[in-house]
Amino acid sequence: MYRLRRLRKSQALRDSAAQTHLSLSNLVMPYFVREGRKMRQPVSAMPGVFRFSQDELLKEVEQLRRAGISSLILFGVSGEKDDSGANAYSENGLIQKMVRALKKNFGDELAVITDVCLCGYTKHGHCGVIEKSHKVTKSQSRQIKIDNNKTINILAKIALSHARAGADIVAPSSMMDGQVQAIREGLDKNGFSQTAIMGYSAKFASNFYGPFREAAGSGMKFGNRKSYQMDFRNSDEALREIELDIQEGADIVMVKPALAYLDIIAKAKENFAIPLAAFNVSGEYAMVKAYAQSVEAEKELAIEILTSIKRAGADIIISYWAKDLGQWLKT
Repeated sequence: MYRLRRLRKSQALRDSAAQTHLSLSNLVMPYFVREGRKMRQPVSAMPGVFRFSQDELLKEVEQLRRAGISSLILFGVSGEKDDSGANAYSENGLIQKMVRALKKNFGDELAVITDVCLCGYTKHGHCGVIEKSHKVTKSQSRQIKIDNNKTINILAKIALSHARAGADIVAPSSMMDGQVQAIREGLDKNGFSQTAIMGYSAKFASNFYGPFREAAGSGMKFGNRKSYQMDFRNSDEALREIELDIQEGADIVMVKPALAYLDIIAKAKENFAIPLAAFNVSGEYAMVKAYAQSVEAEKELAIEILTSIKRAGADIIISYWAKDLGQWLKT
């Protein structure tokens, strides 16, 4: 008779036989940033998450580093929006100022990743430039036509402005065809061949993004993103998207969301020998916050979820629990 319980009878034995271990070096903390001073604005849909002004962000990152986390990703909450998101690539824009401040204060001890997208900078809230010929009416409000080529040219400008500010990694999330190639060519041509690209390669049109859209002020005024984000019914297509991003020059590829897409993470890990990231998104975080009746219950659930993402094959996990995990694992 096999007795598999022999290695489960104590915490010490369980730890010694454990196959999957969370590492703080593999965690990335997301931050929402905004203009202003002394601003630490709570996000109602995401308890424990805030929008930070630059001065408050620097204080927060001090705590992040003490918790043992050395990587973060920035999302801008812009007050200046237009139809094409031009403010996103301003040399003195919100993200650009934040990156410069972080690099000035923390240097290379902190890996700074920047989200490269238009949804937080456009009046309509979509991730790209809407074709001029497209007329939005009530009868066709769900059909959105994005000008792919115009959009990737703008994404390349955004990425270049982030690299000039000092970003270590730029992360295009618009799910436009050819976005990684356009950014890679733009970076290389301008002397930023060492700036890495983390492609949101398999980003699904998910219902788990709602709290994020509130936090980033990136909700859509009309329509949906199903014409450019992936259909959640497809897995083979996700592998094709990832392969294309690798061919175009991505240094890291990503699956987003994570929890409902562990099968995609596992398939990606099996098929591609490249660092794989997974985004433990806002809806996954908010569900646990709504369910957990105590800090201890939240801790246990969060660790179980993050471990499952790591077990599925993710090398890098972006999570709103990153800072908390750094503190939890020390106690």
